[in-house]
Amino acid sequence: MSVRYLAGAVAAIWGMVGFPDAMTAGPVSAPPAAWRFRLGALDLTAVRDGRYVTPNDGADFGSNAGPAAVGRLLAEAGKATDRITLDVDALLVGAPGHLVLIDTGLGPADHGVLPRSLAMAGVSPAQVTDVLITHAHTDHVGGLLTADGRSAFPKAVIRMSAREWDWMQRQAETRTLAAAIAPQVKTFAPGRPILPGITPIALYGHTPGHVGYEISSRGRRLEDIGDTAHSAVVSLARPDWTGGIDEDPVAGAATRRQALGHLAATHELVFSPHFPFPGVGRIVAKGDGFAWKPLATPTRRGRLRSAAT
Repeated sequence: MSVRYLAGAVAAIWGMVGFPDAMTAGPVSAPPAAWRFRLGALDLTAVRDGRYVTPNDGADFGSNAGPAAVGRLLAEAGKATDRITLDVDALLVGAPGHLVLIDTGLGPADHGVLPRSLAMAGVSPAQVTDVLITHAHTDHVGGLLTADGRSAFPKAVIRMSAREWDWMQRQAETRTLAAAIAPQVKTFAPGRPILPGITPIALYGHTPGHVGYEISSRGRRLEDIGDTAHSAVVSLARPDWTGGIDEDPVAGAATRRQALGHLAATHELVFSPHFPFPGVGRIVAKGDGFAWKPLATPTRRGRLRSAAT
């Protein structure tokens, strides 16, 4: 086995199996949850922040295929066909000398429950030493500030690619947030380790400076793919479909195809913040596309059942 689950260490319970999808688009509140596992010598925990619902209208997904084609894929997977529901999660990594959080979710203005999920994992925001950002969309950076505009992680260095930081400061939606966090920001160029066992990987297209993070320990690897893929159904089955969910749809699709192919070939673990919680599993080849093989699925009582690996 490449991963050891810490049964009972951190529960992932929300009372019932899952929770209803919202019928309207936008952020959706969700119960806090945390799921802890080990990668080599490292402790990792998937932590929930919320959910986001986008309509199946050809805008975000399958703009070159149409809502009917997207709906057929969703129906085959047993999902609602009029909308695509995405989890919004983050990854906590206990590295030597560092407590690292990758992305921060939607934030308090959009029903984010990340602080409560961190508390379930036994972590306070003040303990986080490093916040790594995959990209500057608000469902990944919204949790950098508290409801009253203060730094949510006051003792952390906030790290993102230099390209993304430049882009973030120029966007109307994130310009104010960027100014607030600027004293804590440290930028990097992808391709070299920035913390023990953590190396950023350029995955441009979703945003100009979007990166993933490869985490390694004792020969075991996991890649946090950020928003390289959003839907565990649509993004994998049809990685070449374009959509407005990517800032550059053509580049986003090309990066998605290349990255998923690589992950399917190497069989390394994946964390995807928008796949069903806890978002940890493997990408496998299926036909001309790919499929998701999760490492944990909910039971009838709302707990997470770990799958064999």
